[in-house]
Amino acid sequence: MSRERAGVGPLDGVRVVELGAIGPAPYACMLLSDLGAKVTRVDRTEADLFSGAGDPRYDFLLRGRERIAVDVKSDAGREILLELVTDAEIFIEGLRPGVAERLGIGPEPCFQRNSRLVYGRMTGWGQTGPLASTAGHDINYIALSGALHAIGIAGGPPTVPLNLLGDFGGGAVFLVVGVLAALLESHTSGRGQVVDAAMLDGATSLMSAVFAAFASGFWRDERGCNLLDGGAPFYSVYETADGRHIAVGAIEPKFFARLLETMGLDPSLAVAQFDGARWEEMRDLFARVFRERSRDEWCEIFDGIDACVSPVLSLAEVGDHEHIRARGVFESVHGVAQPAPAPRFSRTPTKIARAGVPSGSDTSRILERLGYTTTEIAALRFAAVVGGT
Repeated sequence: MSRERAGVGPLDGVRVVELGAIGPAPYACMLLSDLGAKVTRVDRTEADLFSGAGDPRYDFLLRGRERIAVDVKSDAGREILLELVTDAEIFIEGLRPGVAERLGIGPEPCFQRNSRLVYGRMTGWGQTGPLASTAGHDINYIALSGALHAIGIAGGPPTVPLNLLGDFGGGAVFLVVGVLAALLESHTSGRGQVVDAAMLDGATSLMSAVFAAFASGFWRDERGCNLLDGGAPFYSVYETADGRHIAVGAIEPKFFARLLETMGLDPSLAVAQFDGARWEEMRDLFARVFRERSRDEWCEIFDGIDACVSPVLSLAEVGDHEHIRARGVFESVHGVAQPAPAPRFSRTPTKIARAGVPSGSDTSRILERLGYTTTEIAALRFAAVVGGT
């Protein structure tokens, strides 16, 4: 059958084993599944919120998996995991440094079973360094990266940017880049390797352009006074008459000129666009004018005009926007809308393969595939080595 059939994806044929975790590691595996990889998630035998104890229809990050529940702390459970790894190209775990080794599922035991394996490790601080073994979350990692310091209004405290920069941008996305790069290299060398993906490292890398601007003297080490941190009045957010907001990103002079024209402001302001001494005056003027109309009225006024002006949509509104609908940015699975796979491919289109699957749903089927008999599976269940169905 042609690889160009719908929903195959460019990673069709790549097998991934995921050790159950929360946050960035599951999101990385969701991305790999969206791209066509076959992902087997090894859940814990005890149920929790992140392995299907809640309604699995809302486990967006766990979509696209087959799921087996295994107690990897037991000898028999560890053996099941190592058997899964034997036939995989990629293994991903999100444990603290040293934990996988203590469980007997670290890189060395896995490489003994599969020397070509790409072993992906997702942590906050990384596998080495004085903080490696300490607890943390997204906010802690971006705090050390400089990103948290740089986000916020002038004169105010740092603003928490959800957990996008550390967990998902600096963590999951860099993990995916790393394991795919290592997988590509293994096709040449015939050898696997460990990918040490740290949220701190990734978040700091995301700040590369800002650090470059700071090093050159272009960026001030203060919040809310720079070109892209809300300091510039033409790159900011304004409240409208109905209490909602409009986003303005008119950086280029031609867009700024259209902004002034469409707002009915004096076109001579264009010459002062990059005069920081006039930014406060300009911001006050923009704020006053934007408060004269509702958000949707401004959207109608700016419709079709290249001034880089957009409505700030709430979570409830996003799916109804005409552009979002036209591109199919959301897919409905089991009656629940969730973000569709990204990016898009011309020959190997992607599609949500499977969603709403409870923890351990495929335990028996996967064990049978590994060669376990019905009697052996029953014994494993009786010993609480495996769970699910």
